[in-house]
Amino acid sequence: MGKQGSPRCARPILQNTNSLFSTKDYHIRSSSDFLRASTDPSIGRRILGGDNYWNSKVVLLHGLKDNSGKFTPCKGVYVGKKHTWLRRNVKPIAFMLVLMAFLFLLDSLMVSIFGSINLQGSSPTIPSDAREDDNVVSIHEERPTVQMYGRLLKLASMVLAEKEFKQDSLNFWNEPYHQASKWKPCADKKYRTTPGKPDKSNGYIMVSANGSLNQQRVAICNAVAVASLLNATLVLPKFLYSNVWMDPSQFGDIYQEDYFLRILKDDIDIVKELPPHLKPLDIEAMGTLITDADIVKEAKPDDYITSVLPLLQQNRVVHFLGFSNRLGFDPLLPHLQRLRCKCNFHALKFVLKIQKVGSLLIKSIKKYYAAPRQLDKQLLGDFAPGISPKQHNVARGPSRYLALHLRFEEDMVAYSLCDFGAGDYEKKELEAYREVHFPLLMERLKNSKPVSPVELRKLGRCPSTPEEAALVLAALGFKPETYIYLAGSHIYGGSSRMQPFTSLYPNLVTKETLLTSSELAPFKN
Repeated sequence: MGKQGSPRCARPILQNTNSLFSTKDYHIRSSSDFLRASTDPSIGRRILGGDNYWNSKVVLLHGLKDNSGKFTPCKGVYVGKKHTWLRRNVKPIAFMLVLMAFLFLLDSLMVSIFGSINLQGSSPTIPSDAREDDNVVSIHEERPTVQMYGRLLKLASMVLAEKEFKQDSLNFWNEPYHQASKWKPCADKKYRTTPGKPDKSNGYIMVSANGSLNQQRVAICNAVAVASLLNATLVLPKFLYSNVWMDPSQFGDIYQEDYFLRILKDDIDIVKELPPHLKPLDIEAMGTLITDADIVKEAKPDDYITSVLPLLQQNRVVHFLGFSNRLGFDPLLPHLQRLRCKCNFHALKFVLKIQKVGSLLIKSIKKYYAAPRQLDKQLLGDFAPGISPKQHNVARGPSRYLALHLRFEEDMVAYSLCDFGAGDYEKKELEAYREVHFPLLMERLKNSKPVSPVELRKLGRCPSTPEEAALVLAALGFKPETYIYLAGSHIYGGSSRMQPFTSLYPNLVTKETLLTSSELAPFKN
């Protein structure tokens, strides 16, 4: 008697599931406690509230009948105890419920207020012509920060801080090779082997360059060198429309056409368009349309003489389509290299509106006027900033800065077939991009043995992420306060990719942060 499980104080099992209390509401102390409570009224009163307990027990038992109609003393004890506890704590319970309801309403109100503010500050859709106004780190919606080398980043931060504390600095801004100060532009040199302009042209060379600004510039100057090599007349190059860049600009929108013709007039013949009698020709049907598949990459001069010159002499015109990196650098005759340098560093001069905004960028970065250098004059023309007495005492910005082009754009990333550590979402996104923009690549992949992303990275075929670029700068010894101008287009992944970079080098600016929207307006798309 009094042991656990004895009939005297057994846990009541209510067969009626709709009863006011369920079995889980009961808390059995020890059987000996209840034994003492049943035999000592004083203990029972102390625990359960005194004489009032027995009256309440009778009332409760009247409303609690199970199917058997039998009740033990333990049932009344537990029910009475619970009823008394509820009476004593009804006010605190009510207060807690009211408080919780108030907090819930307050939370809902704050969410609605901030949600309306966000909706007012941003439109639900962004037109394509407005995306250029966004900062460089906003190509996609915000994502979690992607870090592939967390341990190296921490180590680099510690080393840079240690060097800063020790005032240990490497001077990157001085030329380590003293003889370099005596170097002169090769375009100014005259070689005995320079053939000069031919008396008779073998025909016309047309070029439709693809890629971005850098690739187009290389294609133009390669075309100048090839025209000289083949004794041909160059038609002013055109730019292929790219569904990646969606930029309709042509040669005259970026470079000064007449200046280009004038600088190179003593080296090759250049015309703005084909003569009327050659315009109707179906160049593709004639077999003189030459794509990148017809010429090896980094081709030698002999390749052009043996494969292109006969077509040119026979049909009087050839058309290079793409022409990306289709002329090597070594070996190359000195006079052809000189001509290519003359094209790149002298003949290609930006139009006035680009020179003007370039000058604004430099002024915004340096915040003061300095003596113009030869390169400034070449790039910016009459807009090159010069010394101004009125600006002598103004607050000065960095005298030197690093211009950095990360080349981590979506097309480069997708074409590489590499893995950049952002998981399945990134893989699916890049796969979809390749399907739309690189169908030939996708077709080639179906018919070739796949190379794993790990192997591609070992072979050095993956574009450097912003994180990797920051680690390279840190390894070279660039200080954290280095002022960096980030050139180029939108960084793939946005701020999720740039955060590791800015954690080491926070002084980062772009054209969007330096110029106003009105100053950038002429360059929409």
